[in-house]
Amino acid sequence: MLVYRGMDIGTAKPPVVVRQHVPHHLIDIIDVSDVYSAGRFVRDAGKSVVEIKDRGRLPLLVGGTHLYLRAFRDGIANLPQADLAIRTRLDVEAAAEGWPALHERLAEIDPEAAKRISPGDRQRIQRALEVFELTGESLTYQIRRRRAESSFSIKTFAVLPDDRDALAERIEQRFDAMTKAGFVEEVEQFKGRGDLSPSIPAMRAVGYRQMWAYLDGEYSWTEARDRAVAATRQLAKRQLTSLRSDKLAECLPLSGKNFERTFVERVEAVLDTS
Repeated sequence: MLVYRGMDIGTAKPPVVVRQHVPHHLIDIIDVSDVYSAGRFVRDAGKSVVEIKDRGRLPLLVGGTHLYLRAFRDGIANLPQADLAIRTRLDVEAAAEGWPALHERLAEIDPEAAKRISPGDRQRIQRALEVFELTGESLTYQIRRRRAESSFSIKTFAVLPDDRDALAERIEQRFDAMTKAGFVEEVEQFKGRGDLSPSIPAMRAVGYRQMWAYLDGEYSWTEARDRAVAATRQLAKRQLTSLRSDKLAECLPLSGKNFERTFVERVEAVLDTS
């Protein structure tokens, strides 16, 4: 979500003063009305990596979006373009049956994808069913058959908080800090543009969709806050599960003794062997 201009508070975007000191890439590159994808990230990140390496620097891919890391590191399938007619029909069917029912349909044609995708993850359920209808093959099969190897050698570290209660508390504190910093006003500005809706990908981001619903009067403030915090916790849980299952990732517990020193030493070791 850092790619979207104006989504600053709700994404914990690094402040300008930090970016002036440490160069960042792929921040504020598109409008919130645009759609960003893993495929587009692979192209953009690849270009940035080449430019950074040409300057004799070491590129670091940092963030919580494990899907984008895997796409860049492991390659991405050459999947068919979106089909508006199929997506519209699936939206109609979901409105009548519910997305969990479509998730059950997905489980029949692609059990592995259904295990990875939450029954409430509208976007990914829709895409997996769409790919099957367009190709006659499951999304999992497509990815395995068409995956192209990345041209970059990437060492992956997963920094894992191992105290769940402390993590939950920090998530709640973070949301309250965002609120004090003007998060509601940030969403209000997007809502006031007139050309955006809560259904576009950017505004479906965790926190943003709950604040939009609050501004629409759908939730009270207490309910909107509770829903945003709960959704953030669920997102963190999915991220941790994904990282732990990554066989190429070296997991480092955040609470480990002298964590920062250990992490720097591990990076230096990679540089020494590269």
